Amino acid sequence: MTPPQKASYYTPRGGLPPQTALLTDRAVVTEAYTVIPRGVLSDIVTSVFPEWTRTRGWILNRPVAGGSTTFFQAIMEVQPGGGADRPEPQPEVEGFLFVTSGVLSVVAGGHAQTLTEGGFAYLPAGKAWSARNDADADATFVWIRKRYQPVDGHAPSVRFGNERDIEPSAMPGTDGKWRTTRMLDPQDLAYDMHVNVVTFEPGATIPFAETHVMEHGLLMLEGKAVYHLNGDWVEVQEGDYLSLRAFCPQACYAGGPSNFRYLLYKDVNRQILL
Repeated sequence: MTPPQKASYYTPRGGLPPQTALLTDRAVVTEAYTVIPRGVLSDIVTSVFPEWTRTRGWILNRPVAGGSTTFFQAIMEVQPGGGADRPEPQPEVEGFLFVTSGVLSVVAGGHAQTLTEGGFAYLPAGKAWSARNDADADATFVWIRKRYQPVDGHAPSVRFGNERDIEPSAMPGTDGKWRTTRMLDPQDLAYDMHVNVVTFEPGATIPFAETHVMEHGLLMLEGKAVYHLNGDWVEVQEGDYLSLRAFCPQACYAGGPSNFRYLLYKDVNRQILL
């Protein structure tokens, strides 16, 4: 039996392309989807955030007037000694952190947790939390924010873990070549977001165009694939990001030679009444 591959988490390091470089990138924005290639994540497009020290971030997605997207997603880079004691300025907003490199110390719900590569934290709306880098190297993590949609009788709690410790679920009929690691229980109505790591072995595919109400944010962690988005073929590789609007048709073929893996955010739309 072939031993499992070690998980890989692509992390941007900034910098700028040389002045001799040609503009040959793949960035595109349409009404149905956005592609942000990893080459876009340079020093010149970073942002700073209130309350955070020795920290910069690349904003991948944010809520847009008119409701075309309703969530915020960024890659945050925290230098040693940096962090925030009050990162979340809005009490109605929940958060999810996923570490791609380094070590991040998070305090939430009266518990302190050290997150390493693959580590995550779910932070309910209204719960105070903090995050710091107490190590001697940069810590990088994905920060997802969303206005929480409550359901009577269901209250979320702080969750910590590491995706490497969760047994992935094979998609039916795929012989395990397409599998999903779910960091929040999709059957628990207390949580109004899904955050998963999706893995395709080389040659595996989504064999139909998914077309459904969920918004998506996909950060490629490892490998290569070709995505079919609203009728267009788009090549992606580790470090690229896709933002998909609700009902955007989507399918993919995984390339090689390594597995194709991405961090997937999906909202849970509870609005069934007009």
